[in-house]
Amino acid sequence: MKIWLNGNLVDRSEAKLSVYDHGMLYGDGVFEGIRVYGGKVFQCQAHIDRLFESAHKIRLAIPLTKQELSDAMYATLHANGLTDAYIRLLVTRGEGLLGLNPFNCATPGVVIIADQIALYPEEMYKNGMAVIIAKTVRTSTTMLDPSVKSLNYLNNIMAKIEAIDAGVAEAIMLNARGQIAECTGDNIFIIKDGTVYTPPPSAGILIGITRGVVIKLAKRLGIPLVEKEIAPADLYAADECFLTGTAAEVIAVTRIDDRRIGTGRPGEITARLLAAFREFIASDEA
Repeated sequence: MKIWLNGNLVDRSEAKLSVYDHGMLYGDGVFEGIRVYGGKVFQCQAHIDRLFESAHKIRLAIPLTKQELSDAMYATLHANGLTDAYIRLLVTRGEGLLGLNPFNCATPGVVIIADQIALYPEEMYKNGMAVIIAKTVRTSTTMLDPSVKSLNYLNNIMAKIEAIDAGVAEAIMLNARGQIAECTGDNIFIIKDGTVYTPPPSAGILIGITRGVVIKLAKRLGIPLVEKEIAPADLYAADECFLTGTAAEVIAVTRIDDRRIGTGRPGEITARLLAAFREFIASDEA
């Protein structure tokens, strides 16, 4: 496997960062997870734009242009002979000194990994998945802008551990107000009486790329969709529930905290949106 590391394609065994890189020492950096379908980077511009926005908000200067980053992703894909893949694109603060001062780091580091990913087993896409509501609270918007996709994912990891301990694949995280925010790696939607609901950005969510595509597809299909605050009780009373994410794509949730959602099977509207998403993947828009 070849890894793109600071301008060079190197073997995986040779892809090394300094132990003084602030990305490792402090989680100081940003990243994107990106899917590739049929040799085409899915929503490439949207992902690169979000990466640059995240970097700007933490005052991290990416040492490449957007076009250079795009070219580097395709070069990494071609070097590994991949046409369907998952890309992890990272920008670290770079090598510096011990201590928090980020301005002691001379040059940001850029890493591109192209590999395969299977976040959930295929049977979950057919039958739906069980999740829990985590006790770990989502980092407040007053502490950190949730639109920054940073390398520090400890908040999400602690909630993920709760899910693993409970024997399920994913956990829903509440915000400081006790409202639904998002899952550890996915955005969440519920359906009630034919209308789709999803938490707004103010709930403390990362504004997912796949989330945005699904919102657009719902509007095209004439399915009412509202961004509003969602309480845990709304989840339990929902007719359907599903998650969206780069790795997850669109996947139904049929049980939350041992409570059955709707019929306990993936619902009709979820199925329509999943089918529309898969058609979108194959379109020129993707």
